[in-house]
Amino acid sequence: MAVDLDAYVAEHGGEWRRLEQLCGRRRLDAAEIDELVALYQRATTQLSVLRSSSPDPALMAELSQIVLRARARLTGRPRPSWAAVQWFVLVGFPGAVWRAAPWWCAVATAFTLLTFTLIGFVADNPDTAAAFIGDAEAAHLVESGFAGYYTEFSAPTFAFHLWTHNAWLAAQCLAAGVLILPVGYLLWQNAVNIGVVGGVMVAYGRADVFFGLITPHGLLELTGVFVAAGVGLRTGWAWIAPPENLTRGQAVARAGRDAILVALGLVVLFAISALIEAFVTPAPLPAALRIAIGATTWLAFLAYVLLLGSRPTPTRP
Repeated sequence: MAVDLDAYVAEHGGEWRRLEQLCGRRRLDAAEIDELVALYQRATTQLSVLRSSSPDPALMAELSQIVLRARARLTGRPRPSWAAVQWFVLVGFPGAVWRAAPWWCAVATAFTLLTFTLIGFVADNPDTAAAFIGDAEAAHLVESGFAGYYTEFSAPTFAFHLWTHNAWLAAQCLAAGVLILPVGYLLWQNAVNIGVVGGVMVAYGRADVFFGLITPHGLLELTGVFVAAGVGLRTGWAWIAPPENLTRGQAVARAGRDAILVALGLVVLFAISALIEAFVTPAPLPAALRIAIGATTWLAFLAYVLLLGSRPTPTRP
């Protein structure tokens, strides 16, 4: 059906302008709301007519925008729910971390034992460092490489790199948890890396430098990795051995919901640990003060999870 566009615009353009005017008003009375509904319905029909008659693209775009604005005004614009944000911060995230506590505490214990075992072995057998990184690299690491790592880039750039790296590692642990073994491999890689570097530093008498630099951020950062790994493994175990009152699918879905909450919360946790590593770890402050800052932040996180996560879980808003 051919439409005379000039005549059509002349006939209905006033209605479109009026609809646009109503959409822009802050408050509408009852009569104006009724008028808005009627004009919106007409405009929707008129837009459909124009679409079927090969209309001018500019006119189509203009009328489409008016219709969309009217629809948004009638249905309401989505607004951020601060109640939902509050629930996540005070209930959702700490509760999800708390429910997985046996898993990530077990991961933390195993990782710590393995790492310190490797540090002790490499420190007692300095020749083994050559098998891992080579003699030249070991000497460079002790002389300047380890400490220089924290000042190689500008602090903001370094913080962003650390944030994305740690968030990606946590995402891998959470996503691969259902398969179990990949999480163990990721943890093994990190334990070997820390164990070898720490062992080399201790072997060359630089234990104070190693622990003075890794502890301020490592407490919180590694705890985030442990939480991600523990929650991921919990999801995998829900598939292997679901509770008696749940089907396998229901158990995995419940664990998966907790994993999503944890993933969102760890984004913030790793941002904090990245800031500590980029700005506090290399700062010209006494090692005891830097460690105290990191330990305080770490203890604050543990207290947050313990105090808020252990409470009965209210219904989500």
